Amino acid sequence: MIVDDHLVVRKGLCYFFKQEASVEITAEAGTGEEAMKILSEGTKPDLILLDLSMPGIGGVEVTSFVKKQYPSVKVLVLTSFEDEDHVISAVQAGADGYCLKDTDPEELLKAIQRVVKGSKNIDPKVAGHLFQHVHHEKSDEVIAVQSLTRREREVLIEIARGKNNREIAATLFITEKTVKTHITNLFAKLAVEDRTKAALLAIRHKLL
Repeated sequence: MIVDDHLVVRKGLCYFFKQEASVEITAEAGTGEEAMKILSEGTKPDLILLDLSMPGIGGVEVTSFVKKQYPSVKVLVLTSFEDEDHVISAVQAGADGYCLKDTDPEELLKAIQRVVKGSKNIDPKVAGHLFQHVHHEKSDEVIAVQSLTRREREVLIEIARGKNNREIAATLFITEKTVKTHITNLFAKLAVEDRTKAALLAIRHKLL
């Protein structure tokens, strides 16, 4: 489902995705209220491509609603905002990915495919701005990052780039089983429960 209050943007996205055999547009909405109504009426897309800034109920509120009511539905934010407040608010609300509207269409398609498969996707352009004004991290977090082995750090970087286990294994020339072991270990060391939090931590510590 595509949710964006700008008709030209919405129709442009619909036109692009209709050319892709792997994508089926089940619904489109121009407001957060309309999107929530469509969901409540029974339409359950695999993924919602969601704008953040809309009249009335915004994208952050829609994300929170979707994740509470329909946790299996993925949310990929597509916005022009790359400032810290918008990114953190969206991720805290449960967004599975964050892309900017100047993303190349083919890259956006890849991001959608990653998120549908269960990976997280954070636009690299956001990484450079995400924590510009954040206070220095607590010393225990710094120590935790420094405790990572070289391979665990490499795996963490690939997680932050939005890759799934199979893609990480291919990139680092190791098995998926080994990737899973490294992820279990680095999650324990960093005291994080999921890939999104691990990715944000990697960005915060400028590992990318």
